[in-house]
Amino acid sequence: MKIAVTYENGQVFQHFGHTEQFKVYTVEGTELLSAEVVDTDGFGHGALAELLSRLGADILICGGIGGGAQIALGNAGIKLYGGVSGSCDEAVKAFLAGKLDYNPDVRCDHHEHAHGAEGHSCGNHGCGSHGCGHHE
Repeated sequence: MKIAVTYENGQVFQHFGHTEQFKVYTVEGTELLSAEVVDTDGFGHGALAELLSRLGADILICGGIGGGAQIALGNAGIKLYGGVSGSCDEAVKAFLAGKLDYNPDVRCDHHEHAHGAEGHSCGNHGCGSHGCGHHE
């Protein structure tokens, strides 16, 4: 099984469609066999599901994610665990132990809002309690 996590500096990146890297873990049962950081090479939003499919990902762990990307992941057969924050490695360990704290109803619906605001926080309008960071 392969588990992909949105990645930035060891942490779960909080905006799926803007992630520049995934950390991809190869797992057998509950044993971690390997992990590697993979660049998205400019892919964004829905196209990331295609990239994850090519990487052989079965599971995606991420922070905020929009509805279109969720549909694309579902169509690719990739199971989503959204609304996760903190260390990527710890998130995968928690997943393998059956203790991952995630939000099954995660939605990131800020795409209608202006992205120029400093300190924009999706927590104010539907993504959950995390902040997606600054959008340019």
